[in-house]
Amino acid sequence: MRLRPRQKLFVERSLAALSTHGNTLGIAPTGSGKTIMLSAVAGMMVGDGAKACVLAHRDELTAQNREKFGRVNPDISTSVVDAATKDWAGQVTFAMAPTLTRAANLKSMPQLDLLVIDEAHHAIADSYRRIVDRVRVANPEARVFGVTATPNRGDRKGLRQVFDNVADQVRLGELIASGHLVPPRTFVIDVGVREQLQKVRKTALDFDMTEVAGIMDRAPVTDEVIRHWREKAAWRPTIVFCSTVAHAAHVAEAFNAAGIPAGLIHGDLAADERRNILAAFASGEIAVLVNVAVLTEGFDHPPTSCVILLRPSSCKSTMIQMVGRGLRTVDPEEHPGVVKTDCVVLDFGTSSLMHGTLEQDVDLDGREASGSAPTKTCPDCEAEIPLAARECPLCGALLVETKDEVGAEALEGFVMTEIDLLKRSSFQWVDLFGDEAALMATGLSAWGGIFWLGGLWYAVGGRRGAQPRLLGVGERAVCLAQADDWLNTHESDESAFKTRGWLSQAPTEKQLQYLPPSARQDYGLTRYHASALISFRFNKRVIQQLVRSAAATPERRAA
Repeated sequence: MRLRPRQKLFVERSLAALSTHGNTLGIAPTGSGKTIMLSAVAGMMVGDGAKACVLAHRDELTAQNREKFGRVNPDISTSVVDAATKDWAGQVTFAMAPTLTRAANLKSMPQLDLLVIDEAHHAIADSYRRIVDRVRVANPEARVFGVTATPNRGDRKGLRQVFDNVADQVRLGELIASGHLVPPRTFVIDVGVREQLQKVRKTALDFDMTEVAGIMDRAPVTDEVIRHWREKAAWRPTIVFCSTVAHAAHVAEAFNAAGIPAGLIHGDLAADERRNILAAFASGEIAVLVNVAVLTEGFDHPPTSCVILLRPSSCKSTMIQMVGRGLRTVDPEEHPGVVKTDCVVLDFGTSSLMHGTLEQDVDLDGREASGSAPTKTCPDCEAEIPLAARECPLCGALLVETKDEVGAEALEGFVMTEIDLLKRSSFQWVDLFGDEAALMATGLSAWGGIFWLGGLWYAVGGRRGAQPRLLGVGERAVCLAQADDWLNTHESDESAFKTRGWLSQAPTEKQLQYLPPSARQDYGLTRYHASALISFRFNKRVIQQLVRSAAATPERRAA
């Protein structure tokens, strides 16, 4: 497989920082391909017999990291250190931090040249520091590389004691603009409690949630939540974030009483019960999943396309984690019949007012951001409102803004999207019929295409030895990103670059034999364009079947 151009830049910057500083931190949010990038960095650092360890704090992350590392670096040996296995034989070892931090396991750890810390916001915890210190004592020249989506911790503790620089930061806005995440549509809704919420005291980690519950856990407030959900996000798979278990229970009861199937998740639930509720949400049996501080990290159900905030967040990272549950794009093979083009965010608290956008500036010293959150002026009532709002909370005006009006920080108006990706893609995309309704790119082993039908785009990918498959349904930018990633997965650098001579050479006689007679009269036709047309012609029937079947799916629902 090969990396996206933006992923390559992240890797190059990370390697440069490791060479200069001996340590570095990379910021890579949901949708960026964080594991692919850290695998590429580690793979390039372990040449000439060097040895590395990749740390994670959960079993599933260790297994996922190892699997993806193998796809990026198929020739590098790997091993595992966890509760069941203590194997350092691989060039790169994937270790569970809670296991490795034990004294006996630290003692048996060999000398390392590189330590990679996934979810690196954990790196300053005592358990991680024991590992980092042991690595540096054994080899003062060892490099330490961390990757995280949320570098600013809720407890305001900085990461500088482990990382003294940031190599690169992939921003959410980039991923939305390139089609790798869906855009949020934020509605900041005042149900008459905003003044009270702004007076809630802060604890060491966040606002006092008991005090928040005293304000938010009221029947009139919950009734308004359900009314706004029906108006703006009815029957979208929805995750609700509440302040306390009692508050969450009352919200779930209210949704169920209103005829909207809802489930409740909190930290005191038995593991089996939690799994059953999550499975019911995944299957669509329940539409609304209400939780307390459980689903902020490590839970992903891509069809989720509404997030309701019934609690404020003093830390921007927490808000980003909550909203991020709804920004993933959908794979139609995993979630047939689901179409997702955006995520509705209903903020009944003060997080959007306080933080403004979902972008964050990294501070390795852990200081709180200074100044007020960025705002904009409502064109109807001229009120100052949060920069991220799509609806004025005072007059209800719907707001559609351009990139120039809101600036680079806002998650609004991503008009440039697929044009940027077409330019940045390592593959040449061909407008098959000159009407911009069918684009296709080919490599030596695979092809990808996007096709317009009935108001939606459909991404289809094929490769040698396998049946073509539907990759995505929805907005053009998202489908183009899915098709481009399909090619990145199944092609190599050698087959991708736009500078190859055969991309501009005249078609061969053999190619022309497979094309209609009109192709012989097209003197601008290139060998590459002919290859794309032939790929389409040979796969036309199955492409039509996939697209028409997806378009006609009776149970298709907006995510």
